[in-house]
Amino acid sequence: MRRKTLDALLASTGAVIALVLLAAGGLLTWASSYIDDQVQTQLSMQDITMPTKDSLETADQHKALDQYAGQQMTTGAQAKAFADHYILVHMNAASGGRTYEEVSGEYMQLISDKNADPAKVAELGQLRQTLFMGNTLRGLLLNAYAFDTMGKIAGLAAIASFIGAGALLVLTGLGFWHMRRTPAEVEVGVRTPAVATA
Repeated sequence: MRRKTLDALLASTGAVIALVLLAAGGLLTWASSYIDDQVQTQLSMQDITMPTKDSLETADQHKALDQYAGQQMTTGAQAKAFADHYILVHMNAASGGRTYEEVSGEYMQLISDKNADPAKVAELGQLRQTLFMGNTLRGLLLNAYAFDTMGKIAGLAAIASFIGAGALLVLTGLGFWHMRRTPAEVEVGVRTPAVATA
């Protein structure tokens, strides 16, 4: 095979891959921007204000939430901090660390008991409802965090795609430059090692 042909094949392949990476980078940039906009818009519509510092009770809460104190929730990081260090803390305090499933099981058992105290049934039913609502809100906020994280990953992947495309375009340019400088008659040969004979 002629060296010019090999250079042309390699440079052309590099150009095609660079174009694919540029297209991927563009799509990933759009995805990152779209996700970021949607997360911010949807969270803003909920009009949730992050708790103030004086409403926080534990060192763990202060560590996670002080930086967002009093702000409107608009980011996935805020949503995760609020879900894990505010809502969950209050749910655990109300239920004594029991999960919704545990409380719901207790409630179902209690309502089947004809001798159960109506006040206890009502109290447990209210706790069950509170935990259900808390779990629902936590799930929604953690979904926002997950999508926000995917948007950030897409943004990083876009940067990597653009860097890869840039590097390939440089190498492609060098390949075409080398192809023009190589005489048409130069062949690509494979050297075979000399075999010693006894």
